[in-house]
Amino acid sequence: MNKKLLVSLVVVAVSVAAGMFSLIAYASHSWGGYHWSRTVNPFNLKLGDNVSTWDSYLSTTSGDWSVSTVLDTEVVPGNTNALKGKNTPKNCVPTSGRVEVCNSKYGNNGWLGVASIWVSGGHITQGTVKVNDTYFNTARYNTPAWRNLVMCQEVGHTLGLDHQNETYDTPNLGTCMDYTSDPDGTINGWLSNEHPNQHDYDQLETIYAHLETAFTGVFGKKFPAPVTADDIDTSNPSEWGKVIRKSGDGRSSLHERDMGNGRKLFTFVIWAN
Repeated sequence: MNKKLLVSLVVVAVSVAAGMFSLIAYASHSWGGYHWSRTVNPFNLKLGDNVSTWDSYLSTTSGDWSVSTVLDTEVVPGNTNALKGKNTPKNCVPTSGRVEVCNSKYGNNGWLGVASIWVSGGHITQGTVKVNDTYFNTARYNTPAWRNLVMCQEVGHTLGLDHQNETYDTPNLGTCMDYTSDPDGTINGWLSNEHPNQHDYDQLETIYAHLETAFTGVFGKKFPAPVTADDIDTSNPSEWGKVIRKSGDGRSSLHERDMGNGRKLFTFVIWAN
């Protein structure tokens, strides 16, 4: 075979393979099309601040996601201390129409962070984010890079976003919605995965392209009564429901619990390595 032709074929093959990887990594990462109901864009979503030692990371995450043209997030006082002895940051009971963000020592249960979303039909009605200080108090995870990655990713899930990639040993995509063992990319010379990337913002525009004619999710009189959550411990993997997807390392990444009457609880999890 002509050497020039052979070289050309190799270049084409490599280009096609690279393109296929790009398509796989950057494919639609909407979380089942679930979204907050609103009648205007951008809309405002409240993030309840129930955290200690995480305030700067929550603020950074809120600012990052507010770059989106379709939504703004606002950090507000948390609501989990409303019922003393029952509703604490560790329990992190959700509040209808907003996201409660909590940190606590949840124990050596394997996970760094979980995001839980209650949905009714196609709409998100409430959410929680939990970050596990049992691991973030250790030298390995107590770094700005790991804290930024996990906070950004879990809040991203509550907006309706899925992961862009769930394989740890591939080069960073430059987004917090990507699994990695090198969050700031300094070990391997990769991109930083501490913040959203343009594809995240583009996906949000797709998810929130349509508008409702009346509020059915975030505010409004037509907001459906939230699923009772007081008796659900979303820090306990046994209460997440069935596994509906596993990541590249064989561990669960998404769970679904059927609450009846068209309502479900979805829980995304990022595990410690």
